[in-house]
Amino acid sequence: MASGSQEVGGIHFPFPFPPYSIQKDFMAELYQVLEAGKIGIFESPTGTGKSLSLICGALSWLRDFEQRKLQAEGRLLDPGSGPTCGGPALPLSLSSSCQEPPDDTPRPAGEPDWVTDFVQKKEQRELMERLREEQVKRRKREERLQRICQDVRLKHAAKRLKQEEEETESLLRLSKEMLAGGAGPEQQEQIEGGEEELVLAEYESDEDRSAKRVDEDEDDLEEEHVTKIYYCSRTHSQLAQFVHEVKKSPFGKEIRLVALGSRQNLCVNEDVKNLGSVQLMNDRCMEMQRSKHEKKRVRDDKSKKRRQETQMSCPFHNHEQMQLLRDKILVEVKDMEQLVSLGKEARACPYYGSRFAIPAAQLVVLPYPMLLHAATRQAAGIRLQGQVVIIDEAHNLIDTITNIHSAEVSGSQLCQAHSQLLQYMERYGKRLKAKNLMYIKQILYLLEKFVAVLGGNIKQNPSTQSFSKTGTELKSINDFLFQSQVDNINLFKVQRYLEKSMISRKLFGFTERYGAVLPSFPVSRENHNLDGFQHFLKSLQSGPTEAPGDSVEDAQSETPRPQSPLMHIEAFLAALTTANQDGRVILTHQGTLGQSSLKFLLLNPAVHFAQVVKNCRSVVIAGGTMQPVSDFREQLLACAGAEAERVVEFSCGHVIPPENILPLIICSGPSSQQLEFTYQKRDLPQMMDETGRILSNLCNVVPGGVVCFFPSYEYLRQIHAHWDKTGLLARLSIKKKVFQEPKRASQVEQVLMAYSKCIGCCSQAGGHLTGALLFSVVGGKMSEGINFSDELGRCVVMVGMPYPNIKSPELQEKMAYLNQILPRTPGDIPPGKMLMENLCMKAVNQSIGRAIRHQRDFASIVLLDQRYARPPVLAKLPTWIRDRVEVKATFGPAFAAMRKFHREKTGTS
Repeated sequence: MASGSQEVGGIHFPFPFPPYSIQKDFMAELYQVLEAGKIGIFESPTGTGKSLSLICGALSWLRDFEQRKLQAEGRLLDPGSGPTCGGPALPLSLSSSCQEPPDDTPRPAGEPDWVTDFVQKKEQRELMERLREEQVKRRKREERLQRICQDVRLKHAAKRLKQEEEETESLLRLSKEMLAGGAGPEQQEQIEGGEEELVLAEYESDEDRSAKRVDEDEDDLEEEHVTKIYYCSRTHSQLAQFVHEVKKSPFGKEIRLVALGSRQNLCVNEDVKNLGSVQLMNDRCMEMQRSKHEKKRVRDDKSKKRRQETQMSCPFHNHEQMQLLRDKILVEVKDMEQLVSLGKEARACPYYGSRFAIPAAQLVVLPYPMLLHAATRQAAGIRLQGQVVIIDEAHNLIDTITNIHSAEVSGSQLCQAHSQLLQYMERYGKRLKAKNLMYIKQILYLLEKFVAVLGGNIKQNPSTQSFSKTGTELKSINDFLFQSQVDNINLFKVQRYLEKSMISRKLFGFTERYGAVLPSFPVSRENHNLDGFQHFLKSLQSGPTEAPGDSVEDAQSETPRPQSPLMHIEAFLAALTTANQDGRVILTHQGTLGQSSLKFLLLNPAVHFAQVVKNCRSVVIAGGTMQPVSDFREQLLACAGAEAERVVEFSCGHVIPPENILPLIICSGPSSQQLEFTYQKRDLPQMMDETGRILSNLCNVVPGGVVCFFPSYEYLRQIHAHWDKTGLLARLSIKKKVFQEPKRASQVEQVLMAYSKCIGCCSQAGGHLTGALLFSVVGGKMSEGINFSDELGRCVVMVGMPYPNIKSPELQEKMAYLNQILPRTPGDIPPGKMLMENLCMKAVNQSIGRAIRHQRDFASIVLLDQRYARPPVLAKLPTWIRDRVEVKATFGPAFAAMRKFHREKTGTS
């Protein structure tokens, strides 16, 4: 038993050290939520050991659940007991067999007793048989895993297989080199034969093809899914940190864990990795599998044989080696880096090997999109029926679901895709089957009409087609399709064709082979005057127009290789197949057609979350700052079909003592200027001057680092220029060296290192410079995921309330949608207005949560705006801040409290 093991409410929770009282409460509440099959919203501030509480609480429940299930199975299979599936001694979800709803169909009246008795005994026999089969499967799996743990001979076998494969590849290379040294005409023919892979295969039909992705000899991979916990978070670094915590936990030696990731993270085939783009990697991987599994006819034509050889299958997609990799994953907890190393060593694909491990795994760790996107979930082999899902770092869950299912295409991408596809059809039109040509013409028609609805002409250069009128239009999906004159086209069939034919992949290979412009081929028989394409396509090679302020260097570093524009359009077309009432299409008209765009906006994220809520046994939504939770209850859970009584909220305080935090709401400045940073008042010189005086006073009494958040980059730029002009920046620099959040993501680390180094030097050297002042932006690069612990964040200042831009058409449509669908009682704030306030307070809570990162930390939090003192706003602050906040009507008492707090904490007089 671990030294910190605890008994809470009769439940044994192994823990690596004595837990905090709030951790005990967290684990006990989590256990009850999972046991009752409810939906929990859990809030535990950063620094309170939330990850460890999730691990030990959830895995303790899973341990007990599995023990009860085995005991119940044992009683049922005991000849002396009578098996009755669903009886009082039988727990919920005893097995996959008992998860099916019982047959409650009433027996016909007057049915003989011997018939009823026969049916009951038959059902009992079938249940017993299913349970015995599951026992056999479980025993075989455990024996196999135990054998891998103990038998080192498997390791030597893997090395031997690897050596044999390397020898085989060496012989193949030698054979090819010998053949290549032959006659010239044959060599020339082989080069031309490589073009075969660019030509679309025959598209048989829309409904009757379901391409098999595995061989018949791989059917034994299909295993029964054990009860498991799916844990997901936003980034791969957060997932890696969670896996590390699991390793350190008391469950680290016994839990069967698998970490899932994208091909970009797990692929070990260098040729595929070099493609850069996730979409291109996905397409290339599937194409290599297809070439492996297709049954090719043996032909005498030597050129045909050579053409087949060009479609190489992936050497790492080896069934036997991936099975071995699957078992190695399950016997010991591994993060993604270790998984990749193991895959390289075993010459097996970690991407598929990890998926093979899902059925037998007890804990599956995966990124957000893999769980929240139904198609991705299905492709990964994730089954949610009767399972537990934990979504961590979930404060932006609604926005995440919205973004995953939204899509945008620019005028440049539409024109570029049209030209590339037109040239592709001209090149290979005579070799394509009728159905392929029909769908290609439909796609060309769609692209032409989408450009026309933006007000452009597909036959002209998009960068020279200027619009005198700029702005945005919002339309329902049906209205957009009708205005575009494409409502007569079945988008579902077009989408299915794009997916099955992999035409975007073929098109990308085509443009890579020949370049974007093919002057040696006619562009179109229908239109001979397309010289504009020859000029503008070269300028479109870098992709869509960059946003103002973004550097070319950043764009190149973040996008290693351009995608085919048709890939973006695929996502847009898929979005248009959503239900009409759940989404809108935004037409944005900017300076030119190339800069204009079409964007699909998802209004109802609950429609995609409903399947998770419906299928899962229990769902836990957790985060360090979850307030305000009304968005989760109303916009997400209620709309997804979750009953109010099924939703449980849990919020715990912080582990720091009350005297280690000083949250203040300051309503007026040193010169009695009322602080209300509304859009109309915040630009006034007197308001900016008063803010500068407050900040100057705070820097005089706060040691170490001060982080000051502004509502937007534009306001930060404006106020910074004003303070520079008035000399305030120079006065601030006497006490604190001033740093500013960069717009370029590549420079964030550099600024943080300089900020940290400055504070460290000041604390050691002494002198008039006492630390550093960092200007940041709410919702920017430093408002989430950055730890300003200890000296780096002794004070966090929030200037104003960062309400979202009310003029945004997306926000206006979302507000109108919520006003329409959510219930409202007289006197209540309209749901749309509530959305504005909730978005604002979520951003505030994330920003001020950057300080206080552990039990011995201390900091002050200053909210500069009298609107924070209103009760509805106060109620949306995190519990651990709300319970301790002090409202100061004037600046004098606020300054005195700040000075006293920091003097006591630092021990200065």
